[in-house]
Amino acid sequence: MRAALTRFRVVAWVVGVFLLLLTVGILLRYTDLFGFRTDVLSRTVSPIHGFGYMVYLATGIDLASRRRWRPLTTLGVLLAGTVPFLSFYAERRVTHDVRAELARREADEATAPAS
Repeated sequence: MRAALTRFRVVAWVVGVFLLLLTVGILLRYTDLFGFRTDVLSRTVSPIHGFGYMVYLATGIDLASRRRWRPLTTLGVLLAGTVPFLSFYAERRVTHDVRAELARREADEATAPAS
């Protein structure tokens, strides 16, 4: 489960950063932010974020199936990649929960009688 968590963490950060870049790109495309308009950033970042989000979905579903999350929890984590800054929050929350679960398992294994 540690490898699945690491994959999820990396992809969540990449998707989060590209989503922030995409948000800036959209602002530059449709407003006069900073005194000029351009669509170069949004045209460049949009497909990268789209591909990254598909990878985010795959790693999120992989982690959810390993942890046996409820469907609503899984959906919430998966949708976090569509809201700026939310993927960072979801990544921290998931990391905290998974590490706590792994620590509990290790403690249970350490105290279990050897057979």
